[in-house]
Amino acid sequence: MIRQRSDIARAQRIVVKIGSSLLAAGDAAGAADGGVQMARVQRFANEIAALHAHGKQVIVVSSGAVALGRVHLGWVSRKLSVHEKQAAAAIGQPSLMHAYKQAFAGHGIGVAQMLLTGDDLRNRRRYLNASNTGETLLSAGVVPIVNENDTVVVQEIKFGDNDNLGALVSLLLDADLLVIMTDVDALYDANPATTPDARRIGLVESLTPEILSMAGESGSSFGTGGMASKLKAARIATRGGVATAVVSGDKPGMLAALIRGDDVGTLFVCGGDRQSRRQHWIAEVLHPAGRIVVDAGAARAVVEHGASLLPVGVRAIEGAFDKGECVEIVAGDAVIARGLCNYSAEEMRRLAGVASEDIERLLGYRDFSSVVHRDNLVLLGSREGSKR
Repeated sequence: MIRQRSDIARAQRIVVKIGSSLLAAGDAAGAADGGVQMARVQRFANEIAALHAHGKQVIVVSSGAVALGRVHLGWVSRKLSVHEKQAAAAIGQPSLMHAYKQAFAGHGIGVAQMLLTGDDLRNRRRYLNASNTGETLLSAGVVPIVNENDTVVVQEIKFGDNDNLGALVSLLLDADLLVIMTDVDALYDANPATTPDARRIGLVESLTPEILSMAGESGSSFGTGGMASKLKAARIATRGGVATAVVSGDKPGMLAALIRGDDVGTLFVCGGDRQSRRQHWIAEVLHPAGRIVVDAGAARAVVEHGASLLPVGVRAIEGAFDKGECVEIVAGDAVIARGLCNYSAEEMRRLAGVASEDIERLLGYRDFSSVVHRDNLVLLGSREGSKR
């Protein structure tokens, strides 16, 4: 696990996320090459190939399909509808993959396209299938090029942005390091564009409220993720044991410098509260289908003693969910945990406040004495509850 810069050199599996603004030409003049900044793609391929030569496995999470399609269609300056974004992605994705294929071919390295949606990772079987596909490609010496499947995606199943996708892929494929290459070279304590003496934050050991407040807005006309999204990605990845770095994609050699342990960009190191892959899947990937409101005693048992949630501590049920779906566990105004519920919402309304030995009498069967078993429960600290 990476806890300091000197540990980075030991990273064997690395996810490199490349932002749209680094790949797409800024206007339709670049459309002759499909809108791709080919010289830059070639530079990224050269740097990644150098890591390959040292025995490291690399996964590329690449934005750019929609941005490239916009350039090709002359839609750079207009706001696109959902269907126009999907059409732009359909045009841009082949250009993106062709560019990567050409760039890596000179190094004798093959590339493969992996297109994902949020639903692919929320379904446990599809999550494992995606993981197995990535593992097989890496074992074959191929560089997976991962992007959101923007040709079919809608808001309900979006990852949000490709910073978030990069974090999830780094956990899906059990990476050691996530590198977010962007048009901003690091996290600063103020906006360096407007504050000349802004200080670069080289190392972040914990994502405190003070650190989170340093995030600014995206300065890119193509990208959807500003520094706030990069901090969110860092939180997801580091909690899963994957260190995260934000470095400049504009400056040549930054990836190699980072891997050497040079003081470049911002490194977010791993803390001591690493989640398992299953915990990460429950806490960060699944969308809660409902809520279970619990009393103070149940909250203490779950948070302080690592206990399963029993029906006797349940006070109310919100939403409609089936057996096995993800739910939030709420105490007061705080969401204290997420977990997979052993009973449906309809059944839970009948079980609220009763002893475990009464489950069979009330339902006619009892598969579990708990409503959320501790093995399927992930604590969320002091995360605030959303509006009900």
